Amino acid sequence: MAEDKGLTYRLAGVDIDAGDRAVELMKEKVRVTHGPEVLGGLGGFGGLFALDTEKYPDPVLVSGTDGVGTKLSIAFLLDRHDTVGIDAVAMCVNDVLVQGARPLFFLDYLAVGRLVPETVAAIVGGVAEGCRQAGCALIGGETAEMPGFYREGEYDLAGFAVGVVSRRRVLDGSRLAPGDVLIGLPSAGLHSNGYSLVRKICFERAGWDVRTYLPALGRPLGEELLTPTRIYVRAVWPLLERGLVKGMAHVTGGGLTGNIPRMLPPGCGAHLDPGAWRQPPVFDLLREAGGVAEEEMRRTFNLGLGMVLGVGRREAGEALELLRRGGEDARMVGRVVKGAGVSYAF
Repeated sequence: MAEDKGLTYRLAGVDIDAGDRAVELMKEKVRVTHGPEVLGGLGGFGGLFALDTEKYPDPVLVSGTDGVGTKLSIAFLLDRHDTVGIDAVAMCVNDVLVQGARPLFFLDYLAVGRLVPETVAAIVGGVAEGCRQAGCALIGGETAEMPGFYREGEYDLAGFAVGVVSRRRVLDGSRLAPGDVLIGLPSAGLHSNGYSLVRKICFERAGWDVRTYLPALGRPLGEELLTPTRIYVRAVWPLLERGLVKGMAHVTGGGLTGNIPRMLPPGCGAHLDPGAWRQPPVFDLLREAGGVAEEEMRRTFNLGLGMVLGVGRREAGEALELLRRGGEDARMVGRVVKGAGVSYAF
């Protein structure tokens, strides 16, 4: 009679050894995001971060959390996992930034059906790269192996960012007034929003797949759809240090129509000139292939503007100069007006 050795966690679908190997593969990428404020190393029950209260008197902590959404399905189809971590960081740190805060540290949560160390290391490597771009520390995270919960090769990824701003420098848009200028910073394309509609258009209506080469894009569709979300911390920070910005909007889910009003005080609206900035060709492609009305495009996608800054008329020239000096193709895209919502020039 065969000896019954009993069940193990591994036989139940959770491989602790694979998890340990994943940690070893990602350890150095995580460590390079750490500065002297990070206390201790990997493996603790919590991440330790020493806040410099001399640098930030009367500090206010600003937190943000988000995920990558159904953009992950493109990574699954291409079996490419090194960029979605950048998206996870970008969606959080850009939200923290619009409050005037500098991102300090980031944590990630990764849930997988079966833990493949190389895949996990690629995902977390992307998270570390996003943190490097944002100038914040990847201070901790969780990788949960959940057999039977996710299909083979699939996972979910979410992130959490904490930043700091001195109380007197918190941006809430209350100082914006009619006549102020709106400056737009370009997106890299779709960023991480509207992918349920994108997939419907591309894979169902148009019949393309991720490897379809589209001349309008100059590359395969999947490569375009995996382009990471831009991180705006380094570009915008010089303006925040000089007190040039009155309000900011990160253009994510809800598009231009839904996000720009979030930075405006009561009684104020935004008037945009769509001819003032360049729309990446992916938006024309989706508009035409899906027969999507312009109103729907504007409330779903960023249409080429990933971040919108509200500045005074007198400060607009200096703000544009600083942004352009930092390599940004910044444009005056509109103005603050009396009213509500977003209107467009034709």
